[in-house]
This record gives sequence, structure tokens and C-alpha cells, in this order.
Amino acid sequence: MEAAGRYMVPLFFTFVSSAVMLGIHAGAQVVHTENVTVMEGETAEIACKLHSYDRSIVVIQNPYRQTLFFNGTRALKDDRFQLMSFTSNHVRISLSDVRVQDEGGYYCQLYAEDTHHQVAVLTVLVPPLPVVEVIGPPATENGAVSLECRVARSKPAAVIRWYRDKKPLQGMIRQEQEGKIFTVSSSLVFPVTRRDNGGIVTCEADLPGVKGQRRRTDFTLDVRYAPSVKMDAPSSILREGDDLVLSCAVSGNPLPSHVSWSRLNESLPARAESAGTELTITRLTPADNGTYVCEAVTDMGKDTDHYTLVVYDRGAIVEQQNSLSYAMVGGVLALLVFVLICALTITAWFSVRQKGSYLTHEASRLDEHGEVREAFINGGDSHDLKKEYFI
Repeated sequence: MEAAGRYMVPLFFTFVSSAVMLGIHAGAQVVHTENVTVMEGETAEIACKLHSYDRSIVVIQNPYRQTLFFNGTRALKDDRFQLMSFTSNHVRISLSDVRVQDEGGYYCQLYAEDTHHQVAVLTVLVPPLPVVEVIGPPATENGAVSLECRVARSKPAAVIRWYRDKKPLQGMIRQEQEGKIFTVSSSLVFPVTRRDNGGIVTCEADLPGVKGQRRRTDFTLDVRYAPSVKMDAPSSILREGDDLVLSCAVSGNPLPSHVSWSRLNESLPARAESAGTELTITRLTPADNGTYVCEAVTDMGKDTDHYTLVVYDRGAIVEQQNSLSYAMVGGVLALLVFVLICALTITAWFSVRQKGSYLTHEASRLDEHGEVREAFINGGDSHDLKKEYFI
């Protein structure tokens, strides 16, 4: 795992000046160092800057106080350390294939009248490498999928985030530490349907406070569902001597490895040839009539589709009807019925209104005639009745 980062992680340095003047008066020999931060597997450069150097002894030691270089001569048999340059201004060494164990303070010591030393602190970071896998059984249609994103090694502890269709998802984090190395994992559970098959879920991991070390892993969802069968059959009229070719379109996950052909209540004709998802019958005769079935089966279930074959004589006159013509006729009939109902409703409404108006008019006329007759009989309110008697 340590060597893997060598090819994946770019080297970068974070320099934190730790140079301290050790001389008390002008002209004194001093040494300066700079802290270095580097990714595991790459190469680190450690420099000791010299001031007023007079060819005194310069010693560089590792964190375990083992001498690496004595006045430019390598003292420790570790080929990963190389002397890059040794001048009156500086001593520069390199450390390739950096490991976490190399982390610590590297001593630059200058032996003059007084011994001066400075420490260059080497910090080794371990980049995250997220790996996504399914936890538990494979995902099935209308079920749930459980995913885990795991960063086996990181330093410092990696931060893990989930995304689906560019939208963040909330996972459950678990973290472990062994020495300076962290193991971080995040688990995620969500429901799935067959539409989710082939979808992408992204796990993103990065190191907090460190730029340019974000890593993403895209995981393709594999949702298992039952097969679906759709038969492609000819729409034309078939007559004796014609050839029939039936094609069966199959989908599913897993995809059925083959389909089976049969004829309801009878065996297939001797001239029938099946090749995968196609069935061919040459030189049709009325004896070939029947319902042909295409069936696909997987461990997730099965599905079928059928086609009813009718073979006509060569001289038979047959009016071909298709689903479109039937649909058009049905639509026209429905429209006519709707128009008829609307016409009857409007006619009835006008009839009722007209009859009501007639009755109201007749009642008014009768009331008017009644008043006239009453006036004629009573003779009015302003005249007294003249009465005559005969003896």
C-alpha cells in the first residue's frame, strides 16, 4: 500500500520557516532549516542553509539520531537518501519513497567553536484511496442496497462524503486508528428499483486542511430484476407459402442467456427453426396455425409473450384490420355518442323552459278574465244596484 501512493499522489511541499539565528554577534556561523510536508511514496528534499560557513564539520541526522551524512559523505547505508548538493551556502539531501516511519525531526548540526543545530521537521501525509463495495446480498428490485466506502489508510483521518445525481447523501461514519494511520469507513442504505440499475453513486474522500488531495470513486449500481419479454411479430396477412419470422426482445438483470419457443397445446412445426431470440417457419400452411410463445427465465423470475398465427389460402379475400383502424373507429363512435347526448340534453332543456313559459302565460290570461267577469256581475264599486219589484 505504501508503494501504491508513489504513482498516484503528486508531491507537494509546505514550507514553514523554522530558521533561527544562533549567532550572537556579526560574522558568527549559523544554520537555518525549513519544515517539509510531503505525501507518502514521493520524494522529500531537506535543506540546511549555512551562513558564514568556514568549512567546519556539518552533520545531518535522522529522527533516530542516526548520522546520515558527515561533511557530505553518506554514513548510513540507505540508498533512499542522496546528497543533492553541498556548498558554502547550503547542504541539500533528498529522501525518495518516503514512508510514515521517516516522519520526524532531521538535525542539521554545525560543529564550530560552538555547536549549532536546527531541526527540519518532516511530516508525511497518507492520501486517501476510497473503495466502494456492496455489503450483504446483491440489490434486487423494490429492495434496498447497502454500500460501504472504505479508506483503509490515511493520515490524518480522511473525510468521506456520498453523492448521488450530484446530491449529497448522509452516511454512517466509523473510524479506527493504529499508530499514526487511520482507517475510515462510511456505510449507506437506500431503496432501489429497476430504474436505478446502472446508476452512479460517488464516494469522495479528502484530507482535512490539505488541498489537492481529494479522491473520488464512482460506483455503478447493479440492481437485479425479473426478465421482460416483448415479441415483435409481422402485422401483414400471412398466406400459404409465406415465411414467418418472430423476434423476441428480452431485458432483465441478469439478462437471460437464452429464450425458449413453443406452441400452445401442440409441438412446433418440423420446419420451425429457432436461433436465439428468433423463430423462423418457412413455407407456411394452415397446419401451422396456433399460438406461439416466447419465454425467458432467470433466477429472478420469468416472463412470456405470444403471437397467434392464422394462415390464409392464396385466393382468400381478407380485410386487414390493425390496431390503429380499430382505435380510429372507436374514437369516432365515442365522439358521435357524446354529440348525441349533448343534443338530447339541450333539446330537453329548451322543451322544459318553453312549456313553463306557456303555463305561466295561460295562468295570467285566466286571472285577467276572472276579474272582468267579477266586474261584470257586481257592476263595479261606484254604482248602486237598481232593483225593481212587480205585484
